[in-house]
Amino acid sequence: MLELVDVHVGYGRATVVHGASVSVPDGGVAAVLGHNGAGKTTLLRAAVGLLTPTSGRILLDGVDITRLRTNKRVHRGLAYVPQGQQGFPQLTAAENLQVVADAHPAARIDDVLDLFPALRQVLARKAGLLSGGQRQQLAIARALLTGPRVLILDEPTEGIQPSVVAEIEQTITSLTEAGSLSVLLVEQHVGFALAAAQRYYVLASGRVTSTGEGGTEAHDTVRAAMAI
Repeated sequence: MLELVDVHVGYGRATVVHGASVSVPDGGVAAVLGHNGAGKTTLLRAAVGLLTPTSGRILLDGVDITRLRTNKRVHRGLAYVPQGQQGFPQLTAAENLQVVADAHPAARIDDVLDLFPALRQVLARKAGLLSGGQRQQLAIARALLTGPRVLILDEPTEGIQPSVVAEIEQTITSLTEAGSLSVLLVEQHVGFALAAAQRYYVLASGRVTSTGEGGTEAHDTVRAAMAI
């Protein structure tokens, strides 16, 4: 599915990620864990085409997309939800969804609302007035409207209440178990990440320092690798 192979990437002359390799399983979840400043977001920005690696390759179904522009990657099935529940704050929740649906004729708003039913109650409310959890659900729903094959999530649980974290985990699990989606997840919430992921990668100072199978049994190993 999606592979990042020996990727070196950064900003200007400053390299932030040093030779990281991450593989997202077909119909599964790969979690990248690490502290702030480890290079996690930089790695995701390279995956989606917002940064160009100085070396290494990014492959989608074995095809090299390292130099492909972001919009072309979206057309091939990548969707990116950046950190911070981004959207159009002055538009209503319904208008936020409709903007994406208008650009994707096959999109069905009702389908994503079925995944996040709490959004139905706030469709008429401006996105900027939603709670953090509601904004995150809206951001993920917007990304899913593009019909992605790989969903790239950056810190989806940051600053939101546990009940919404559980709903997001359930949604990710149901979509991947149905075989309709693969997920590349960056997260500091170890419990959430390992519960969702088939494989984890710990990033420190831009390098993968530990990797293994996901699941709650990996919790102690990951915590040790992150030196928590």
